Amino acid sequence: MIRILRQIFRTGIVTEPLPLEAEAEIKEAGAKLKDAIRKRFSKSLTIRHVDAGSCNGCELEIHAINNPIYNCERFGIHFTASPRFADMLLVTGPVSRNMEIALRRTYDATPPPKLVVAVGDCGCSGGIFGESYASMGGVDKIITVDAYIHGCPPTPAALLHGILRAVGNR
Repeated sequence: MIRILRQIFRTGIVTEPLPLEAEAEIKEAGAKLKDAIRKRFSKSLTIRHVDAGSCNGCELEIHAINNPIYNCERFGIHFTASPRFADMLLVTGPVSRNMEIALRRTYDATPPPKLVVAVGDCGCSGGIFGESYASMGGVDKIITVDAYIHGCPPTPAALLHGILRAVGNR
C-alpha cells in the first residue's frame, strides 16, 4: 500500500487540460445550459442514462462530461440511478428487442414533464445496426424523443448542446 501511494505521489497529475478553443466552447454551451436549467427546473437537471443496446462509444463520452475536465455538475446537471427522480432520459444505442420493455418501463417511471434525448447515430436512427431480428431501430420507434444528438460517438460539447436543445424546446 505504501509503495502504491509513493508511486502516485511521484507520478503526479497526468490529466491533460482541454485545448483553449474546446474549453471556450464548453464554457459557452455550459453558461447557456445553466441559464436554461435555472429557468425551467429552478436549480438542477437530473438525468437518467439508459443504454438500450449500444456499443458503449456514447457511454464513454457521457462519462467524459462527468469527469473533472468537463465537469457537467458545474452547469447544474446531475445523473441519477432511478428514473423516479429524473427530469430527462438520455438513451444510447439502437433499442434491442431485449431492452424494449425495460425502456418503456423506465419511460413510464419517469415523472412528467419528462424529456427524452436520443444519443448517437444508433439512438437517432438505428445507425449501422438498423432494424433487424435483434434491433428495433432508433429510440423514437419505442418512445417519443424531444431532441437528437447525432455523431458516432458525439463529442462532449455536442452532448451539452443537445441537452441544451432539449431543455430549450419546452
